[in-house]
Amino acid sequence: MVFTETLLLLAADGEPPGLLPARQQMAFSLGWHIVLACFGVAFPTIIFVVHRRGIVRDDSVALGLAQRWAKVSAVLFAIGAVSGTVLSFEMGLLWPGLMGRFGDVLGLPFAFEGLSFFVEAIFLGIYLYGWGRMPPRRHLLTLIPMGIAGIVGTFCVVSVNAWMNHPAGFRIENGEVVDINPWRAMFNSGVWLQFAHMWVAAFMVVGLAVSGVYAFGMLRGRVDSHHRLGFTVPFAFASVAAIVQPLLGHVLGMRIHDTQPAKLAAFELAQTTEGPAPLRLGGVLIDGEVHWALTIPRLGSIIARNSLDAPVPGLDGVPRSEWPPVNITHLAFQSMVGIGTLLAAVAVVFWLARWRGHDLLANRWFLRLSVITGPLAVLAVESGWVATEVGRQPWTVWKVLTTADAASQSSGL
Repeated sequence: MVFTETLLLLAADGEPPGLLPARQQMAFSLGWHIVLACFGVAFPTIIFVVHRRGIVRDDSVALGLAQRWAKVSAVLFAIGAVSGTVLSFEMGLLWPGLMGRFGDVLGLPFAFEGLSFFVEAIFLGIYLYGWGRMPPRRHLLTLIPMGIAGIVGTFCVVSVNAWMNHPAGFRIENGEVVDINPWRAMFNSGVWLQFAHMWVAAFMVVGLAVSGVYAFGMLRGRVDSHHRLGFTVPFAFASVAAIVQPLLGHVLGMRIHDTQPAKLAAFELAQTTEGPAPLRLGGVLIDGEVHWALTIPRLGSIIARNSLDAPVPGLDGVPRSEWPPVNITHLAFQSMVGIGTLLAAVAVVFWLARWRGHDLLANRWFLRLSVITGPLAVLAVESGWVATEVGRQPWTVWKVLTTADAASQSSGL
């Protein structure tokens, strides 16, 4: 059923010829770029902490790590610059119905994102060149504008996506977009929560990806101060993020209950509105019936509304033409939540072990688990974006512009 839904999503009858290639190209480009964007957000902060440790404690190991990570950051930044440039062209070429109609609404965050990109590039260059040429503390401070620029750029991009979920800053009058307020569009009602969710996710991805490299090294016998510090600092960031992230996701889920009930119904595989609502683990929707799901009574109401009895909206309250691809959305959402729960459990074990004085880095099973947490974190982020984007279908701008109308009408793509 998931495969069938995918085919229907990509090639429905009567849709413009540009929709299929637009979806394919945008999914590939965004799926790749989001991982690189995570490094732009989180890596400068992690490098700052290690570099500061090196200066304050006169720790050559920490300084060596900071210098090595800076080179890695530069390579990833260069690749991200290319993939981001591709995306900027794709927005206009593949989605002229969106950018042609709402370009004035969305122009401000895109402009700030471009400015942030240049600021980050400039200070990354200064930081790389400054090794051995600048006073140590001034050199360290060049990481601050890098980190701020990465955060601001991410906020601007997330604000555009949040606007698609919570459109604001304009009115439609006689089919025309009027009374445009780009500031209100940028600071829409959903931006802060969605940005927080993405910002924390970035630290999970980067922290676990970097620490996994050093965990693999320790499994190969390289148990030295370089590998131990290279593991501990990024993993500490990631583990805190992994504990915070489920709480943010819960709050975001409650907001989706109020603003996008069809998406929540697809998340929960809820055919009918019911209260108290169960939580369904696994399962697929086939011919109007849910199969192979493990049902936990009342937990759906608790997650959606913090109540044992609150009703959770079902797909029966949504016109059939406005249903998202239910099985894809459900699978992506549960993949994100399941992986997130596992990563949070690993984080709790890590902090409990440190509190009790246990050295988990001497435990090979923990190191093996740490190696796979990086790819799992990437999969969780990708699944989350699939859930939120596919769950919004058939709309590009919620209740304003359909994805079919946003796509190019050209058959040459």
